[in-house]
Amino acid sequence: MKKQIYYILSFFFIQGLIHNLGHPVTPAMVTNMGIPNYMFGVFFSAMSFGLLVGAPIWGSLGDQGNKKKYIMIGLFIYSIGQFMFAYIGNVSLMVVFRFMSGFNVVASSTLLLSQLIALSSKDDRTKYIAWSAAAMSLGASFGYLIGGEFGSNSLLIDLFGTNDYRRVFLIQALANLGYILYIFLTLKDDIVVKSIEKKPSLLQGFKDIRKLNMTLIIFLIALTLISIGTINVSKFIEVYMNEVGLSSLIIGRFVWITGIVTLGTSIFIVPLIVKIKRDMNIMIYIQVISAIIIFVVFRNEEILILLYSVFMIYVIAKAIFTPLEQNYISSHAVDGKYGTLMGVRQSFFAIGLVIGPLIGGFLYDIQPQFVFDFSVLMFVIGFFLLLAVKGRITKELELKTRQN
Repeated sequence: MKKQIYYILSFFFIQGLIHNLGHPVTPAMVTNMGIPNYMFGVFFSAMSFGLLVGAPIWGSLGDQGNKKKYIMIGLFIYSIGQFMFAYIGNVSLMVVFRFMSGFNVVASSTLLLSQLIALSSKDDRTKYIAWSAAAMSLGASFGYLIGGEFGSNSLLIDLFGTNDYRRVFLIQALANLGYILYIFLTLKDDIVVKSIEKKPSLLQGFKDIRKLNMTLIIFLIALTLISIGTINVSKFIEVYMNEVGLSSLIIGRFVWITGIVTLGTSIFIVPLIVKIKRDMNIMIYIQVISAIIIFVVFRNEEILILLYSVFMIYVIAKAIFTPLEQNYISSHAVDGKYGTLMGVRQSFFAIGLVIGPLIGGFLYDIQPQFVFDFSVLMFVIGFFLLLAVKGRITKELELKTRQN
């Protein structure tokens, strides 16, 4: 079983690496195509809308068994979507293929996480979730680093012709096919829990939202708002760095450093946080820290210095928050339904990924600082919603104590 867990962690790393190769060059590619800046947000939102729609569907299908098959199908169609996004040459169709990529790539991210949770003991679950987030983040940082090199390193440009940024997406699509082969050779399919009397429909994941505890729903709404804040910071910081004259290589190196910080946090800090057993309080404090840091960093002209110092505290806080929120959500799942619940979680998260870049793109066109101020607002509202969740949890515990 542990061997499979380590394979899954390696999948997260490889996926993070391959699926982020194109990100450092995307702002420059979009600009070179004469496409306005706000479309950068539209492209990202289209992919995120695909995540939103696809996550519950893939999660529900995966809970019926054959996770491996669905993961491979999703990744294969993702490769097609990424290639066509770069080469189609039509803005409207680019949006369609971004949606296609998002809808299908979420099969792997949802089902691999649900498989990891199913294989983990309750005591080790948060640790493995943290490791998976760290592996994905570390892989993403290497993906940004390599993608940045593809866009600026003269040797790589001569070898692969990546001064045409579309070539990076071609390389990404081909590498993703190799990743599919690795999954085919190493991933063991799960044993299906035969507790479902009737075969669920494709829309079962959406239907299950109605059955969720109200406290969990409030938490998921908070997660949506927090995801708006985090995605706008992570995506528009790249556009901002590109606009102030920093190269794709510098952007790639910066994201690589954030990945190293995330890895260190997940290995050394998250296990200590777990021992404290005050997850909700810590998640609440993280929103305050995030709001303050983002407010301060983007009001200073020495942006690069602050990004490599104060901003790294935000990176650490975000790395702590992710496994805590995923563990809290997974604690509400019954055996055999991890895929469905994590699919619902991914949908609430993806709502933020859809709304955030859409609003952020228009705010950025008005004034770049506005998009980061909007993220601060989202963290503040998320803070108050998590306070409400904590209050409801306290009342629920008090009620159980009285009944006992």
